Amino acid sequence: MFTYKAADDRYDSGMTYNRCGRSGVLLPKVSLGFWHNFGSVDPYERSREITHFAFDHGITHFDLANNYGPVYGSAEETMGRLMDDSFRPYRDELFVSTKAGYDMWPGPYGNWGSRKYLMASLDQSLQRMHLDYVDLFYSHRYDPETPLEETLQALVDVVRQGKALYVGISRWPLEATRFAYNYLKERDVRLLIYQGRLNMLDREPQEEGILDFCAEQGVGFISFSPLAQGLLTDRYLNGIPDDSRMAKGKFLKESMLTSELLQRLRRYNEQAHDRGETLAEHALRWILEQRGVTSVLVGASSTQQLEKNLKCVKPL
Repeated sequence: MFTYKAADDRYDSGMTYNRCGRSGVLLPKVSLGFWHNFGSVDPYERSREITHFAFDHGITHFDLANNYGPVYGSAEETMGRLMDDSFRPYRDELFVSTKAGYDMWPGPYGNWGSRKYLMASLDQSLQRMHLDYVDLFYSHRYDPETPLEETLQALVDVVRQGKALYVGISRWPLEATRFAYNYLKERDVRLLIYQGRLNMLDREPQEEGILDFCAEQGVGFISFSPLAQGLLTDRYLNGIPDDSRMAKGKFLKESMLTSELLQRLRRYNEQAHDRGETLAEHALRWILEQRGVTSVLVGASSTQQLEKNLKCVKPL
């Protein structure tokens, strides 16, 4: 029994949509990532509240991966509960992605980019999410040992099997990305999107040429970790808060906050204030202004945090 009714004005609430490369897909400028805050260690009620708020404000793209949690697989299980509780009537309005490429289960077949791993992982993901197909399936990382043809043919085949509508790659180097683009195109399965880490502190996709390649070839680009795990917020401008990720050694180490980085963050914060923005809003808007960028993936531990991040899509 469905108790959730989406907001009638969800497509008139300020969200805008970008075309994903040269495809028919429009993605919201802000997409919701399930990397943190949606696992089995997190309250389901909060996950439900955040996703309801997101959809009610025009966020149609939910981004997952097989190993998101913790524990592994539990973010997808949360998505399955959400489908059953809330989103089944809105399935055709959602764009759901998942990935495989990192460590997922023991043994030689639960990691990297083999056909066996990718095929098995997607089947498991569909079961956990209670879906017949995903809108987008990624190779989550470049595998230097498995032949690229094997990984890419698996992506071709999941589309032909109807288990994914589109395919993408994440964190592949430029030359491998060129190969992937051509291999898929020759088999009538376009590379829809590239997912990479891009933020004001980490511009590797720009420096390597990934963004230019995507823009030139009509491939979308979506940025993850846009706030650099919280560095590009006001959390660390005056030191390290006791309850922060850095204080807990979770993804951020105290040694990272050098005097040079702190000066840089404060300079960005001044620029943000000059524009009437918070540092986080400024950082998200900066990404969306870069050539070739389709969408930015944000996490959220509360609806209040998500609401603040959504300000980046509104005109200054």
